[in-house]
Amino acid sequence: MSFRSLSARVHELLIVALVLLLAVARPAAAVETGFLNKKAQAGGDSLPYVVYMPRGYSSKQRWPVILFLHGSGERGDDGLAQSQVGIATAIRLHADRFPCLVVMPQAPIHGGWSGRSNQLALQALDDVVKKYHGDSSRLYLTGLSMGGFGSWQIAAAHTDRFAAVMPICGGGEPGAMAASLKALPIWVFHGDADPSVPVQRSREMVEAIKAAGNPNIKYTEYPGVGHNAWDKAYGDAEVIAWLLAQRR
Repeated sequence: MSFRSLSARVHELLIVALVLLLAVARPAAAVETGFLNKKAQAGGDSLPYVVYMPRGYSSKQRWPVILFLHGSGERGDDGLAQSQVGIATAIRLHADRFPCLVVMPQAPIHGGWSGRSNQLALQALDDVVKKYHGDSSRLYLTGLSMGGFGSWQIAAAHTDRFAAVMPICGGGEPGAMAASLKALPIWVFHGDADPSVPVQRSREMVEAIKAAGNPNIKYTEYPGVGHNAWDKAYGDAEVIAWLLAQRR
């Protein structure tokens, strides 16, 4: 090999080495955190949702994921109303208690948590688990009022999906659901002065599931509290710690 050929080869190798060095040294793109607007799509239908990304998020680990279902007052298509109440309020006040991803879908204005809306809510959960390194053994379901009813319904239909469920001021069908929920960790909340959803709805669900043989169901009834039992529930550090400690 001539000196000129050798010199050219060395030059080429130096360029390759420099390119590799720059690639390694280039800082990783910053991961956006906080409340991010997204959209779930399946079969030609779509549903807006917000996903909460904790400040310390890293793709180098698996994250627990909470699916939150809002109440009837937050229905719509703005993709935002559902992130202004319930669990989102607690996150804004106590972000350190939520080292997890939180998925907040929004049901359509004339719909509720049933049928296609439930399917799209689960699609949003799947999307977040896949894209943001969710831990499939630590998926949780919770909701308030209309979302409390939705939580019971989805939990009963997908008992192998969640590590725990936390319905707030909702209700279900005790006779039809109790048997399928007998192995799932559950913590139920309701105010005994609720004028919108009678507290008996939660009491009946709890008693039926206990009778079915579930040793892992808890019930908290707030004396003198009306329909808004969710602020006390989501604002309780012990409650959130219990939820995130459950594994499937």
